[in-house]
Amino acid sequence: MGDRYNIHSQLEHLQSKYIGTGHADTTKYEWLTNQHRDSLASYIGHYDMLSYFAIVENETKARVKFNLMEKLLQPCGPPPMPEKHLET
Repeated sequence: MGDRYNIHSQLEHLQSKYIGTGHADTTKYEWLTNQHRDSLASYIGHYDMLSYFAIVENETKARVKFNLMEKLLQPCGPPPMPEKHLET
């Protein structure tokens, strides 16, 4: 029983420390946004990937980096409208 509590508390600590790990209330949009931002940040941070994208898009590395950084703002588009729950 003690192991279960210990694992649960470790998971809660991990989820509070790192946003990308998610939690029970994470929406699909939030999870996808985190995944896309992680990917874009990785592309920006790895020089070889940035060079590859620049060659493929026939753009300068600075322009590709700028475009990727702009995508970080809303990588999955604007957030969805909240659903209204009808009470009966």
